[in-house]
Amino acid sequence: MDVFLLYIEIIVLIFLIIITAWYVHDKYVQRDHQLLVNYPIIGRLRYVLEEAREPFRQYFGDEKFYESKDKLDWVYKAANDKPNYAAFSPSQPLPKPKFMIRHANIVLNEDEVDNDFEVTFGETRKYPYTAKSIIARSAMSDGSISPEGTRAFVRGAQMGGFPINSGEGSVTSNFFVTHKTYEKGYMKIVHGTTFAKKVKDVVQFFFNGAMAADVYRKLVFKDDPEAETYVFDLKSQLFHRVNWDAPLVNFPSEVPKDMPDIILQLSSGLYGARDKDGKFDPDRYQKTMRFCRMTEIKIAQGAKQTGGKLAAHKVTPAIAYYRNVRAYTDVFSPNRFPYANTIEELFDFIGTLQELSDKPVGVKIVISDIENIEPYAREIKRRIDAGDTRYPDFISIDGGSGGSATAPIEMMERVGLNIRDSVYLADKVLQEFGIRDKVKIVASGKILTPDDIIVILSLGADFIQIARGFMMSAGCIRARYCSGTTGHDCPVGLATQNKEKRKKYFVYKQAKKVRNYHNNLLKSVKGMLAIMGLKNVKQLNKHRLLFLDKDSRVHDNIDNVFKRRLDIGKDLEDEYHESR
Repeated sequence: MDVFLLYIEIIVLIFLIIITAWYVHDKYVQRDHQLLVNYPIIGRLRYVLEEAREPFRQYFGDEKFYESKDKLDWVYKAANDKPNYAAFSPSQPLPKPKFMIRHANIVLNEDEVDNDFEVTFGETRKYPYTAKSIIARSAMSDGSISPEGTRAFVRGAQMGGFPINSGEGSVTSNFFVTHKTYEKGYMKIVHGTTFAKKVKDVVQFFFNGAMAADVYRKLVFKDDPEAETYVFDLKSQLFHRVNWDAPLVNFPSEVPKDMPDIILQLSSGLYGARDKDGKFDPDRYQKTMRFCRMTEIKIAQGAKQTGGKLAAHKVTPAIAYYRNVRAYTDVFSPNRFPYANTIEELFDFIGTLQELSDKPVGVKIVISDIENIEPYAREIKRRIDAGDTRYPDFISIDGGSGGSATAPIEMMERVGLNIRDSVYLADKVLQEFGIRDKVKIVASGKILTPDDIIVILSLGADFIQIARGFMMSAGCIRARYCSGTTGHDCPVGLATQNKEKRKKYFVYKQAKKVRNYHNNLLKSVKGMLAIMGLKNVKQLNKHRLLFLDKDSRVHDNIDNVFKRRLDIGKDLEDEYHESR
């Protein structure tokens, strides 16, 4: 007993010495934090709570950034393929004003609603693209997203049968994780030694496949900085990556069927279509497009009206290889797309891409007012009247608030309309110019749940791209550490290049959740169409909506609602003819 008390006394003494030294340091030595001078030790609680604020924010109180916590819960339940029903009432009802849907007097059973969710882009091109789903995973670059995260998205898209946007980081090796039927003519293949394979088998037997692949990669490539640019196939036990130096004739003439439908995003950095000097490389672009269905030129993205920015610590040797840049240097793309000094120049470049790929090409923009869409419509109309086919096959419109991961905070609430206003305005302008049937509208921006999709499609969109929802389905807990510039990394390994975090990410498990989220979105969209009495998603239009304003007044004329919300001005068709 005496020995035990002695130990306790020693521990208490050590504790008091540490606290005293800490007190003296905070009050008399350090001069970084004013608060600690007045409140030594206890003042540090402020910094502890500040650190915990973001990663734990969503677990306390009502949701402030999205419309309600219920919507976030819907995403996570859908990803886990769990029933999505609320008991008694919503925990956080949607705030007003809000759009409501018109239900039918005689509703349909869900089996009476078509399973046809196809959307065709570029009908006049040699190789038009018919997406089998109205939903795609929006642009997220391999680099901003970890290699393991990208593989999960690719596998999920392949299993779910929906398109995936490459993001401006281009089509990296991680987009080829499902591609097994490749030819040696365009792939570089690396074999491991018999010893390395035996070691891999032992590690896999005692641990897991991911750890075994990691050990095997180190044995095969040793200190090669580009080791991560090779994809490992556990069944064939081979490493492979695309050999972009192979001649174009060696590349597949059709997109391989064991790959998901990829939309190539081409940013101002021209990644995936540039030479080592940063100039556009037609040959590289054509090779990349052998694996993609269409091209989206990124003019703008959400509040991020600047070029894409990837901090130096995220530019690993693998990312540098993919983008033709130097490793561990900031990769900041120019604000302006290099071939878009005018709308006319941009459309001419679109024509160049259409000719090189024979596939649809579109642009991604953000809308603040009518001046952001009207010049596009006017030039499309002029070219169609002149028999010129060099114009966008689709216009992707992003909502102005935030981004899926990072954007300058000073722009997040100051740049761009929300996606509902943007889609309505774009649809109206294209109709006024008589070209709506020539151009598809793609929408993205805080679209999470089936009701969001119904509203956006009713307002005029043909196709939906979702970033945040898919991020959450892939394991994102919204800790808001995506940029990695705060000294913290994504805690789940999804949006970081930190190898310690990345290698613990469950690729196959999260891929299934990505697939589940997409499938449950479509399933619930069908359910909503049924109560609206509609057999097909193409029957949606603005007359299927009502608007409940902040005073609970119901408005059944959506045009009048937006007329008050947006100062659209005089009839655009008259303006067009006056300008000629």
